[in-house]
Amino acid sequence: MKGIHGGDIYRNRIELDFSVNINPLGIPEAVKEALHKAVENCDRYPDIDGEELKKAVSRMLEVPAEYLLFGNGASELFMACVHGIRPGRTVIPVPSFYGYEYAAGAAGGEIVYYGMREENVFRLGEEFFSVLTQDTGLLFVANPGNPFGTLMSREYLRKLLSHCRERGIYVVLDECFIEFCEGNRSFTDEMEEYDNLILVRAFTKIFAIPGVRLGYLVCSNRKLLGRIAGQLPEWNLSVFAQAAGCACAAQKEFLIKTAGYVAKERQFLAEGLKGAGIHVISGEANFLLVYSGEDLYGKLLKKGILIRDCGNYRGLSKGFYRIAVKSRKENETLLKAIEECAREG
Repeated sequence: MKGIHGGDIYRNRIELDFSVNINPLGIPEAVKEALHKAVENCDRYPDIDGEELKKAVSRMLEVPAEYLLFGNGASELFMACVHGIRPGRTVIPVPSFYGYEYAAGAAGGEIVYYGMREENVFRLGEEFFSVLTQDTGLLFVANPGNPFGTLMSREYLRKLLSHCRERGIYVVLDECFIEFCEGNRSFTDEMEEYDNLILVRAFTKIFAIPGVRLGYLVCSNRKLLGRIAGQLPEWNLSVFAQAAGCACAAQKEFLIKTAGYVAKERQFLAEGLKGAGIHVISGEANFLLVYSGEDLYGKLLKKGILIRDCGNYRGLSKGFYRIAVKSRKENETLLKAIEECAREG
């Protein structure tokens, strides 16, 4: 799996990491405090049911607590979904997060990749429905998409989910970056309309705690939820994860501040990259997909800056890179480094 994910700061000498899409505002202070306090509980087992965490996230999302299931990051939940459903055929639009392919492959069955086109800004259209036939058991789809950051409209999602429901297809909807997008774009308020929908989110990126490992899914189908839960290990959430999650769930103002900050910095970074002659794909998340004919990855790595080389994504070619939106100072440092690369040739 070498090179599949960003964030490999352990085998590179890195001063700035633009390869992972973490909240530029950092970890909220209340969450740091909760993690420190959780040390006192390390001499006991964590709550196997995660009751307090479940209540806190239920209030945050305004969904019934019984619709929630938690995991050691979203990746564990993707794996549990596949093993719980055991689809004979899984459809994955590409380019997309490698974790879908990894999970689907672990359970066997056929994987069908559907190529999205750059001229459509990597948005799915109604022609995609022809691939979703009755022999399909599972669809992985993200909103916004990764690595391009484009959002699907609510109207399109409704059509997609209805089409899949009529054909007995379960849909894993990855919303791990939805909170970085301005406006309430989540589909959590329509969960009860679609018993084939499994919505997955995580605290990882939005609260800048990838090292804690905490994700959750929302599903109104109790029978399906039980099948997925049966694929998870006992005590898969540490006392640290549960304490951090409870604190995160109370950070409503932090989420609003983040979305506004990211929108401003994304525009600043995009304009700067375009000014440097780099092609930028317009998205609404906390990262940008760009294209350059230069070895942008290699040149920046020599300067201690890591970006995500997307040449190994299905559906993308050499020259595509994903760059996280960070603080103004960090974004300025990146743009300055790119200018230096251009002068050096």
